[in-house]
Amino acid sequence: MNRAARLTAILDLLAVQGEVSVDDLVARFGASAATTRRDLDSLAERRLLTRTHGGAVAQSVAYELPIRFRSHHATGAKEQIAAVAASLVEPGQVVGLSGGTTTNAIATALAARGDLAEQGITVVTNAVNIAAQLAMRPEFKVVVTGGVIHPRSFELVGPFVEQLLGGIRLDIAFIGVNALSADAGASTHDEAEAAVNRMMAQRADRAVMVADSSKIGRTAFAHVGGPDLFPLVITDSAATDDQRTALTDAGFEVRTG
Repeated sequence: MNRAARLTAILDLLAVQGEVSVDDLVARFGASAATTRRDLDSLAERRLLTRTHGGAVAQSVAYELPIRFRSHHATGAKEQIAAVAASLVEPGQVVGLSGGTTTNAIATALAARGDLAEQGITVVTNAVNIAAQLAMRPEFKVVVTGGVIHPRSFELVGPFVEQLLGGIRLDIAFIGVNALSADAGASTHDEAEAAVNRMMAQRADRAVMVADSSKIGRTAFAHVGGPDLFPLVITDSAATDDQRTALTDAGFEVRTG
């Protein structure tokens, strides 16, 4: 594995686990410990992670790693989720999309639906990449929340977002999260993004959590909500029976692609 591929693989692993160790990376990728440390140092200099004594953790401002590094992670799973999610949308509805690669896949699936061309839909999003993707679709009215942008996740956060969301109503909202636990509910790595996700869900008649199976059974820093806020969870077919049962017992309805 060359260095560029190794750096991308490290970031993909960090996006899933939240932390990595030098020993684990050496075992996974076969590079020496010294080379692995240099890889981590290089990524730390680019503010893509924070170095620790034995490895690295997701940096506080880089928890949502650049989409150019993450767009191919769990692509099939995200497409499964997106297909199910897009099928829930009816022409003429107002749809909320939080940031993230899974919700970006939902935007792609919505754009591919020919039956939306006549009546269209309104999409409200705090993700500038999703807004840019849908802006050229004349059948979609795209509303961007405003706010302060995170340069690595392309999500807008802060009081401007909350001000806009407080004055609108959504028919359905799809919310991506970093972690989903039967006990702790949904969570993200950042409290500002969690606040926006929570409010977008609260403004929707129907809030749907979308999370690929790699995020199930994990917890992250900032709580978003439980089954009272997200009655429905959409995940991929790799979710185990035990994972689905635990979520169902906690009060979630679980659908898989």
